[in-house]
Amino acid sequence: MKKLMILIVAMLLFPTASMEAMPEYAKWGKIAVEETQKHYQAAIVDYKHIGRTELTPKKAEEKFKLWIRNKAGNEYGVIVTIQFDPSTETVQSIQFSETNR
Repeated sequence: MKKLMILIVAMLLFPTASMEAMPEYAKWGKIAVEETQKHYQAAIVDYKHIGRTELTPKKAEEKFKLWIRNKAGNEYGVIVTIQFDPSTETVQSIQFSETNR
């Protein structure tokens, strides 16, 4: 998981890096990290890609589990679900679900 977090940070720092070396879900992972930071105003401690589900021909979702630390020092997990149109890669919705595991 730490290696994947380093990859995400590298993507943010070096956006001109070759997309061929990155996993298919990397774009969605970056969005999950950015939106979670905005939503919770918290630091991302760890990151895991759960998987992709094709819901319909016009809707797919990527799920991630992020472990976050808020300003008070409390840590907890957040499941981030991003639904999007796979043909246009347009985000349709982003949902957050907190977990203590």
